[in-house]
Amino acid sequence: MKDFWNERYDEESYAYGSSPNEFFKQQLDKLNVGSILLPAEGEGRNALYALSKGWEVLAFDFSESAKIKAKKLATDHGFDLNYQVIDVLEFKSVKKFDVIAFCYAHFPAAIRKKANQHLLKSLKPNGHIIFEAFSKNQLGKSSGGPKNIDMLYAIDEIENEFNGISFEILEEKEIELNEGIYHIGDASVIRFTGTKI
Repeated sequence: MKDFWNERYDEESYAYGSSPNEFFKQQLDKLNVGSILLPAEGEGRNALYALSKGWEVLAFDFSESAKIKAKKLATDHGFDLNYQVIDVLEFKSVKKFDVIAFCYAHFPAAIRKKANQHLLKSLKPNGHIIFEAFSKNQLGKSSGGPKNIDMLYAIDEIENEFNGISFEILEEKEIELNEGIYHIGDASVIRFTGTKI
Protein backbone atom coordinates (compact mmCIF):
# COMPACT_ATOMS: atom_id res chain seq x y z
CA MET A 1 0.00 0.00 0.00
CA LYS A 2 2.83 2.41 0.84
CA ASP A 3 4.40 1.73 -2.58
CA PHE A 4 1.10 2.63 -4.27
CA TRP A 5 0.96 6.01 -2.51
CA ASN A 6 4.64 6.77 -3.04
CA GLU A 7 4.19 6.13 -6.77
CA ARG A 8 1.06 8.30 -6.92
CA TYR A 9 2.73 11.16 -5.09
CA ASP A 10 5.88 10.82 -7.20
CA GLU A 11 3.88 12.08 -10.17
CA GLU A 12 4.63 15.65 -11.21
CA SER A 13 1.10 16.99 -10.72
CA TYR A 14 -0.63 17.19 -7.37
CA ALA A 15 -2.86 14.10 -7.30
CA TYR A 16 -5.77 15.84 -5.56
CA GLY A 17 -4.86 19.39 -6.51
CA SER A 18 -3.29 22.12 -4.41
CA SER A 19 -6.54 23.76 -3.27
CA PRO A 20 -8.12 22.66 0.02
CA ASN A 21 -11.05 20.30 0.27
CA GLU A 22 -14.18 22.47 0.08
CA PHE A 23 -15.94 21.04 3.16
CA PHE A 24 -12.72 21.31 5.19
CA LYS A 25 -12.30 24.94 4.11
CA GLN A 26 -15.90 25.87 4.91
CA GLN A 27 -15.81 24.32 8.36
CA LEU A 28 -12.33 25.52 9.32
CA ASP A 29 -13.30 29.08 8.48
CA LYS A 30 -16.01 28.91 11.18
CA LEU A 31 -13.52 28.14 13.97
CA ASN A 32 -11.20 30.29 16.04
CA VAL A 33 -7.60 29.90 14.91
CA GLY A 34 -5.56 27.46 17.02
CA SER A 35 -3.73 24.18 16.52
CA ILE A 36 -4.73 21.50 14.01
CA LEU A 37 -3.68 17.91 13.35
CA LEU A 38 -4.00 16.59 9.79
CA PRO A 39 -3.56 12.79 9.59
CA ALA A 40 -3.10 11.10 6.20
CA GLU A 41 -2.51 14.59 4.78
CA GLY A 42 -0.92 13.51 1.51
CA GLU A 43 0.51 16.36 -0.53
CA GLY A 44 -0.41 19.11 1.89
CA ARG A 45 -3.28 21.02 0.26
CA ASN A 46 -5.32 21.30 3.46
CA ALA A 47 -2.25 22.00 5.56
CA LEU A 48 -1.31 24.89 3.27
CA TYR A 49 -4.77 26.41 3.62
CA ALA A 50 -4.65 26.15 7.42
CA LEU A 51 -1.17 27.70 7.50
CA SER A 52 -2.36 30.56 5.31
CA LYS A 53 -5.09 31.29 7.86
CA GLY A 54 -2.66 31.38 10.78
CA TRP A 55 -3.19 27.89 12.20
CA GLU A 56 -0.42 25.96 13.95
CA VAL A 57 -0.29 22.80 11.81
CA LEU A 58 1.05 19.29 12.34
CA ALA A 59 0.52 16.97 9.39
CA PHE A 60 1.54 13.38 8.84
CA ASP A 61 1.31 10.56 6.31
CA PHE A 62 3.09 7.24 5.83
CA SER A 63 4.33 8.24 2.35
CA GLU A 64 7.77 9.79 2.01
CA SER A 65 6.80 11.15 -1.41
CA ALA A 66 3.77 12.87 0.12
CA LYS A 67 5.99 14.74 2.56
CA ILE A 68 8.32 15.93 -0.20
CA LYS A 69 5.40 17.30 -2.22
CA ALA A 70 3.71 18.84 0.83
CA LYS A 71 6.88 20.57 2.03
CA LYS A 72 7.47 21.95 -1.47
CA LEU A 73 3.89 23.22 -1.71
CA ALA A 74 4.23 25.01 1.62
CA THR A 75 7.68 26.42 0.84
CA ASP A 76 6.51 27.69 -2.56
CA HIS A 77 3.89 29.74 -0.69
CA GLY A 78 6.31 31.00 1.97
CA PHE A 79 5.42 28.60 4.80
CA ASP A 80 7.33 26.05 6.85
CA LEU A 81 5.19 22.95 7.33
CA ASN A 82 5.67 20.60 10.29
CA TYR A 83 5.17 17.21 8.60
CA GLN A 84 6.01 13.73 9.85
CA VAL A 85 6.30 10.44 7.96
CA ILE A 86 4.79 7.86 10.29
CA ASP A 87 2.19 5.09 10.40
CA VAL A 88 -1.03 6.19 12.06
CA LEU A 89 -0.84 3.80 15.03
CA GLU A 90 2.74 4.90 15.73
CA PHE A 91 1.83 8.59 15.81
CA LYS A 92 2.31 10.15 19.24
CA SER A 93 1.93 13.72 20.42
CA VAL A 94 2.27 15.21 23.88
CA LYS A 95 0.41 18.22 22.51
CA LYS A 96 -3.39 18.18 22.41
CA PHE A 97 -4.95 19.87 19.38
CA ASP A 98 -7.91 22.21 18.99
CA VAL A 99 -8.95 20.50 15.75
CA ILE A 100 -8.36 17.21 13.95
CA ALA A 101 -9.37 17.09 10.29
CA PHE A 102 -9.85 13.77 8.51
CA CYS A 103 -9.97 14.37 4.74
CA TYR A 104 -10.27 11.06 2.89
CA ALA A 105 -8.28 9.30 5.60
CA HIS A 106 -9.27 5.76 4.63
CA PHE A 107 -7.23 3.54 6.92
CA PRO A 108 -7.16 -0.24 6.38
CA ALA A 109 -10.32 -1.91 7.68
CA ALA A 110 -8.41 -4.07 10.18
CA ILE A 111 -7.06 -1.04 12.05
CA ARG A 112 -9.51 1.72 11.17
CA LYS A 113 -11.49 1.96 14.42
CA LYS A 114 -8.32 1.62 16.48
CA ALA A 115 -6.63 4.31 14.35
CA ASN A 116 -9.52 6.75 14.66
CA GLN A 117 -9.77 6.24 18.42
CA HIS A 118 -6.00 6.58 18.73
CA LEU A 119 -6.05 9.94 16.96
CA LEU A 120 -8.91 11.24 19.10
CA LYS A 121 -6.59 10.97 22.12
CA SER A 122 -4.69 13.93 20.64
CA LEU A 123 -7.80 16.14 20.59
CA LYS A 124 -8.50 18.53 23.45
CA PRO A 125 -11.78 18.22 25.38
CA ASN A 126 -14.31 20.30 23.43
CA GLY A 127 -11.95 20.16 20.47
CA HIS A 128 -13.41 19.98 16.98
CA ILE A 129 -13.39 17.31 14.29
CA ILE A 130 -13.86 17.95 10.57
CA PHE A 131 -14.39 14.79 8.53
CA GLU A 132 -15.06 13.91 4.89
CA ALA A 133 -14.57 10.49 3.34
CA PHE A 134 -16.18 8.22 0.77
CA SER A 135 -19.31 6.30 1.75
CA LYS A 136 -20.01 2.69 0.86
CA ASN A 137 -22.17 3.97 -2.00
CA GLN A 138 -18.99 5.27 -3.64
CA LEU A 139 -18.07 1.73 -4.73
CA GLY A 140 -18.26 1.55 -8.52
CA LYS A 141 -17.99 5.30 -9.06
CA SER A 142 -15.05 6.61 -11.06
CA SER A 143 -14.37 9.68 -8.90
CA GLY A 144 -11.86 7.99 -6.59
CA GLY A 145 -11.65 6.14 -3.31
CA PRO A 146 -10.80 2.64 -2.10
CA LYS A 147 -12.12 -0.30 -4.13
CA ASN A 148 -12.58 -2.31 -0.92
CA ILE A 149 -16.03 -1.68 0.58
CA ASP A 150 -14.69 -2.36 4.09
CA MET A 151 -12.52 0.77 3.79
CA LEU A 152 -15.55 2.91 2.91
CA TYR A 153 -17.85 4.38 5.54
CA ALA A 154 -21.47 4.09 6.66
CA ILE A 155 -23.17 6.46 9.11
CA ASP A 156 -23.48 3.79 11.82
CA GLU A 157 -19.76 3.00 11.50
CA ILE A 158 -18.94 6.68 12.03
CA GLU A 159 -21.06 6.72 15.20
CA ASN A 160 -19.31 3.58 16.44
CA GLU A 161 -15.76 4.57 15.58
CA PHE A 162 -16.07 8.14 16.84
CA ASN A 163 -17.88 7.46 20.09
CA GLY A 164 -17.25 10.22 22.59
CA ILE A 165 -18.04 12.82 19.94
CA SER A 166 -21.05 15.14 19.96
CA PHE A 167 -22.02 15.44 16.29
CA GLU A 168 -23.14 18.76 14.84
CA ILE A 169 -23.32 17.68 11.19
CA LEU A 170 -23.48 13.98 10.22
CA GLU A 171 -24.68 13.25 6.70
CA GLU A 172 -24.21 11.11 3.64
CA LYS A 173 -24.30 13.26 0.54
CA GLU A 174 -23.91 13.07 -3.24
CA ILE A 175 -21.45 15.74 -4.37
CA GLU A 176 -19.45 16.71 -7.44
CA LEU A 177 -15.73 16.40 -6.78
CA ASN A 178 -13.17 18.51 -8.61
CA GLU A 179 -9.90 17.86 -6.78
CA GLY A 180 -6.84 17.27 -8.94
CA ILE A 181 -6.88 14.37 -11.41
CA TYR A 182 -7.99 11.56 -9.07
CA HIS A 183 -11.07 13.08 -7.40
CA ILE A 184 -13.23 14.08 -10.36
CA GLY A 185 -16.97 13.61 -10.84
CA ASP A 186 -20.04 12.41 -8.98
CA ALA A 187 -19.18 11.06 -5.54
CA SER A 188 -20.92 9.72 -2.45
CA VAL A 189 -19.37 11.01 0.75
CA ILE A 190 -19.97 11.08 4.47
CA ARG A 191 -19.28 14.36 6.21
CA PHE A 192 -19.37 15.28 9.83
CA THR A 193 -18.36 17.91 12.30
CA GLY A 194 -18.39 17.40 16.02
CA THR A 195 -16.78 18.15 19.34
CA LYS A 196 -15.06 15.87 21.82
CA ILE A 197 -17.16 15.34 24.94
